[in-house]
Amino acid sequence: MLAAAGDLNHDVSGSLPGHDAGGMLPLAGTTVLDFSQFLAGPSCALRLADMGARVIKIERPAGGDAGRGLFLADVGFDEDSALFHTINRNKQSYTADLKDPADAEAVRALLAQADVMIHNFRPGIMDRLGFGWEAVSALNPRLIYAGVNGYGADGPWRDRPGQDLLVQSLSGMAWLSGDAGQAPVPAGLSIVDMMAGAQLCQGVLALLVRRGVTGRGGRVDVSLLEAAIDLQFEHLSVHLNRNDPMPRRSAVANGNVYLSAPYGIYATADGYLALAMAPVDRLGDLLGLGALGQFPASSWFDRRDEIKALIRDHLPSQTTAQWLAVLEPAGIWAAPVLDWPALQAQPAFGALGMTQRIAAPDGSTMITTRCPIRIDGQMLTSPRAGPRLGADRAAIDGELAA
Repeated sequence: MLAAAGDLNHDVSGSLPGHDAGGMLPLAGTTVLDFSQFLAGPSCALRLADMGARVIKIERPAGGDAGRGLFLADVGFDEDSALFHTINRNKQSYTADLKDPADAEAVRALLAQADVMIHNFRPGIMDRLGFGWEAVSALNPRLIYAGVNGYGADGPWRDRPGQDLLVQSLSGMAWLSGDAGQAPVPAGLSIVDMMAGAQLCQGVLALLVRRGVTGRGGRVDVSLLEAAIDLQFEHLSVHLNRNDPMPRRSAVANGNVYLSAPYGIYATADGYLALAMAPVDRLGDLLGLGALGQFPASSWFDRRDEIKALIRDHLPSQTTAQWLAVLEPAGIWAAPVLDWPALQAQPAFGALGMTQRIAAPDGSTMITTRCPIRIDGQMLTSPRAGPRLGADRAAIDGELAA
């Protein structure tokens, strides 16, 4: 019998810090088998683990999750990349070759007792391995079967590599950033992977709720391309209904293709200042930039580059702090542009408690972020680093044999 979350030396105890037994994490007692690797699928499984689920990574015996070797700037921890530990903390590792009959049978035994299965194989691969939706749902009708792929199960792009930068580029997302006349600018992080993982998690949670009512499992599928398109719903909806060509990026301080001046980021004497939606005439009064008064409200979008150019040329006359001292008391939406050290120095960052220390079996530790969700007012933290490859197979096999 497979143990529930909280057993088998699993670091999630099923209760929140400082809570009694009545304050159990919402997914305590739920078992998730995570066949995915890299970012999108593992980030979904991570969030489920944060909320109390027991997550068992099913990994190849040779090398395991490809994310183990994805070193960023040569940063590693406990034999693997820091990225692997960041996104696979508090999970267990079970090695199995899905093409080996004995290993495949052992994995089926796990699936028969699991609550959720996550994978990110390209369309058709799991079916060929004997772990497609039809086969697995017949084995365990209560199972939630969650899959994430690059471009959907059908269509001419179904077999393309589903990679974040490629999807940002194909979806139009990268085109939205950068000033007019400049090259497209992708987001500086794997935003599509993370959004797809969050959407997959939403689907899993919805199906778990339905299963609680009906008793039956279900299937949820998310693709990176669909996630990227959904991220653009505001702009794309305007475009689709106006039937216009692509919108114009602002030539100066482009921040949003459909918002008027002053929306954007501007250099100051010592850094950068972000200006969101604000009445241009009022902004001119506060900045001591009388030339902005010549622009009627009806022109703040069509003549945004002229307006922004005036602001761009004026703001370097004072520091970011000096401008904020004028703008913030007046209710203007403005903020400094902070790098990570500057952010960490802010009392607001410390108040959130967004970092935690995770530990490897040898006692070494690394700092990473915590789950951003709070349950019953409590932060969700987990002290255990990502699992060493195959470290938990023997114990899990012992559970199945018990």
